[in-house]
Amino acid sequence: MSFGQAGPHGGQQEGRHGGPGETQPVTPPPWGQQPQRQAPPQVPPPPAASHLGPGGAPMPPGAQLPGWQQPAAPADTPDWSALAESGAARDRRRKLLMIGGGVLATAAVAGIVAAAVALSGKDDKDLPPAQKLPSASAGTSEPTFSQNTPPPNPLEFISSADKDTAPLNTKTIFPHTKPSIDKRQYERVATHTALTCSDATQGGLGHVLARNDCRQVLRATYVRDGVAVTVGVAVFDTKVKADQAKVDFTGNITPLTGGEAPSFCKGTACRLTANSQGRYAYFTVAGYTDGSAVPDNDTKALQAGRDLSGYIFRRIMDRANAAAAGQPQPSGKPSDKPAQIPSGKPSSS
Repeated sequence: MSFGQAGPHGGQQEGRHGGPGETQPVTPPPWGQQPQRQAPPQVPPPPAASHLGPGGAPMPPGAQLPGWQQPAAPADTPDWSALAESGAARDRRRKLLMIGGGVLATAAVAGIVAAAVALSGKDDKDLPPAQKLPSASAGTSEPTFSQNTPPPNPLEFISSADKDTAPLNTKTIFPHTKPSIDKRQYERVATHTALTCSDATQGGLGHVLARNDCRQVLRATYVRDGVAVTVGVAVFDTKVKADQAKVDFTGNITPLTGGEAPSFCKGTACRLTANSQGRYAYFTVAGYTDGSAVPDNDTKALQAGRDLSGYIFRRIMDRANAAAAGQPQPSGKPSDKPAQIPSGKPSSS
């Protein structure tokens, strides 16, 4: 170890700026001054490692070292460009399939049409020439009604005097002398026509009929098993008048006596009904042929009144159906044979 001269403080400072094992003398600053530090020498920085080629020479940007390869992408990262190309390929295949399917469908339809034409051409040889086909005669007229035209409503033909023009009398309204209704046979014993409607009524019924312009009243009496029934048919010009007469009903039809019913419902209790259909209002009065009163628990007179009311309803509807079908009306020729008549529309008692 070497010793230098001692400074004011009596000592030597060891430096660390030399090489290994070397020491450099340091001159202390004058008393009272701070030592001056020397700036380290400016050494240029080495080029970036990514731009150094073999031997340390710099490389231009973007150049790659020989044998260098770009690191592969992580396995779990999707290849977006490959997926896009795959989707586009699927779209192209789908369009091609749709176009191909449309072409095949068109070809199939064309084949079916061609086959139908070919088959129809084979049948043409069995048909006569056009000029030899029969033609419609000059006197033949085409139907003037439409296939969808509904049939006429029968009620229209009995709802007004303008359309209900068939013969109207006791023979056409009461054509059967022995009608059988639900196997209950009655016998007609008397008929009458009253051109003045009040002549065939009792109580207030005459005023009701006159107020609604009643034209006439046709009556007939039937008997069965000790019961007599008189049914009266009042004729009006319109359905409105007949319906109103039914609503305003009061009093009753005058019993028409005859044959086995010399006297009934004369000041005694009887069964009454009232109804209407089309331009007709019809009424019944039913009681015992011996003139006795009908008790409250009676069923025979009640049933007889309903039977004859239903019978008249069927006669009026037969008239309507015949008019709608354009058929001739019943001639009214009397018949002694029992006529099987189904029960008609129930009447109120």
